[in-house]
Amino acid sequence: MKIAIAQVKPVKGNIAANIERHERAIHQAISHRTDAIFFPELSITGYEPELAGELATTQNDSRFDSFQQISDTNSITIGLGVPTRNTVGIQISTVVFQPGQPRQAYAKQRLHPDELPYFIPGRTQLIVKVGNCTIAPAICYESLQRDHPLTAHRLGAGIYVASVAKSQTGVANAMAHYPRIAAQFAMPVLMSNCVGSCDNFVSAGQSAIWTSDGKLAGQLDEVSEGLLLVDTDTELVSEERLYQ
Repeated sequence: MKIAIAQVKPVKGNIAANIERHERAIHQAISHRTDAIFFPELSITGYEPELAGELATTQNDSRFDSFQQISDTNSITIGLGVPTRNTVGIQISTVVFQPGQPRQAYAKQRLHPDELPYFIPGRTQLIVKVGNCTIAPAICYESLQRDHPLTAHRLGAGIYVASVAKSQTGVANAMAHYPRIAAQFAMPVLMSNCVGSCDNFVSAGQSAIWTSDGKLAGQLDEVSEGLLLVDTDTELVSEERLYQ
C-alpha cells in the first residue's frame, strides 16, 4: 500500500481556505493511488495556540463532511490537524477519516510547556488500521519523548506518523531522533511538517520519511508545499510538489 504525508502552508485561522488546500492535496495523492494521507499539526487552522479557543471544533463539524465523502468515494484514510473541544477543554488533535467508518480524533498526550495555557492533554493512543498496516499517529513534542513511540510499538504499530509544526531547531532535533526510533523498533517514521509562519516562529518544512532500519528515504525542502509518498512494501519514496 501507499501512504502520503503532506507539507502545506496553512492560512492563519482561515478554516475554509485551509480545507480547500487540503482537498487539493488529497486529490493529488489519490491520483497516485494513495491509501492514506496525513497532514501537519493543527493544519486546518495553522499552529496558532492563541487562536485555538475561538477556532476549536469537533471531529463531526459539518465543514469536514467533504473529507468524509472523499474518504468514502476513494477508499482513502485522511488524517488532519484540528484543535478539538470537549467538555473539559481544548486539545491538539489529529482527526481521522476512514471509508464508511465514524470519524476518530487522536489528542496529543504530551504537551510542550508553552502549550499548557491553551490545551489539555489526551489520554489514549490511537492505532489506525489501513489494509494490512497499523499506524500510530503522534503529534510533535510527544514524538520526541522516548515513551510515546515505545507505547505505540507495544500496541502493535508498524508505522509511526508524526504530525508536527517545527522550526529549524525542531527539525534538527527530529533529524537526530527519528532515525534512532525507526531503527530501534523496526518501524518506518514519517514526519509531516508545515511551512510558513506559525505562532511566534517560522515552520521549516523538510518533511521526511525514514525506513525501518533508520535510513532517510526522502525529504522535502524548507519552503515548498509538497507530498512524500512511500510504498510500504518496498519502502521506496517519491516526491511531488503540490499543484497550485
